[in-house]
Amino acid sequence: MKQFFKIIPILLFSISNVAHAQLVTKNDTISGTPLITSMDKNVAALLENLEEKCATGIRRTDEDSPSRPVRVATPEKELSKAEICRRNPRIMGYKIQLAVVKSNEEAREVGMFFRRRFPNMKVEIDASLRPNYKVMAGSYLSKQSAASDLSKIKPHFKSAIAVQYRVFCVEAK
Repeated sequence: MKQFFKIIPILLFSISNVAHAQLVTKNDTISGTPLITSMDKNVAALLENLEEKCATGIRRTDEDSPSRPVRVATPEKELSKAEICRRNPRIMGYKIQLAVVKSNEEAREVGMFFRRRFPNMKVEIDASLRPNYKVMAGSYLSKQSAASDLSKIKPHFKSAIAVQYRVFCVEAK
């Protein structure tokens, strides 16, 4: 009988503890698989608070506030030409190759002839193919933007073509 009286308080204590703990069931998904979690309401509240902080990056000071901060998703905007140029001052673009000549003197003559005909276009001499020199004009972002100037240059320079070349972004059309 003494044992019976010892067991009854233990049973009553454990039953009251189970009855006192209110379980919250939360449905969630992980990679498409349903997940059911049972937990105490205090644990559920702490977990929800922690998830909120992670989602917004803002620490709430008022724990009892029922309002949640709204997350606003902003789409990636297309970068402007100035933003692209700030990140990469030299990019792969196009130049108009006027001629390939054998000497630096000939390259300068071709450049001077071109400047007289088209004073507002920049001319550059590329000596990377020595002993040959390339005479290049303009700076363009695409082949299509070079096409209009190329059509004006073709009557004076029959061999002129648009070639891919590193250009300064701020100078390119």
